[in-house]
Amino acid sequence: MNKKKNHITQTFLKSFHINTVLGDMIAIADENALYLLEFSNRKNIDTQIQQLQIKANATIVPGKNNTLDLVEHELGLYFAGKLKNFSVPVQFLGTPFQHKAWAALQTVPYGNTYSYAQEAAIIGDKNACRAVAHANSVNKIAIVVPCHRIIKTNGDLCGYAGGIERKQWLINHEKQNNN
Repeated sequence: MNKKKNHITQTFLKSFHINTVLGDMIAIADENALYLLEFSNRKNIDTQIQQLQIKANATIVPGKNNTLDLVEHELGLYFAGKLKNFSVPVQFLGTPFQHKAWAALQTVPYGNTYSYAQEAAIIGDKNACRAVAHANSVNKIAIVVPCHRIIKTNGDLCGYAGGIERKQWLINHEKQNNN
């Protein structure tokens, strides 16, 4: 009697720390895509990494690969004011609604800010402001997926896991370099 074995594929992701002008960031990726880019001192970063391991069925090991080399290079250009659009491929792990919200974030032009209501309209549900805000709060790919560009309708800053000071810095940096 032949029994078929079920093999669950294990993913191996590499993690690497990148020093930026706003502080140390941790990047986690495989050869094909970036899974996480967060400030190392973000609240609950260890929980974020554990959740990534579970959702991706991954083992995370220190090291570098082509994706991490690319994100490090592009972050350097971004912080130097020389890069407006990232080319590093990203891997989203979330609900279909979260995928739509994160894709909408990537349409917000460099140097601009949109409200949560504008982002909700992009995904086709102008009443989904709170759901969009929640999706943005669980975005695991800071800067590359630019949730820092989303503000309140009245222009106030709010809700950036990397800290409001960093959000303000990123918005100012992009406005100064948007020529």
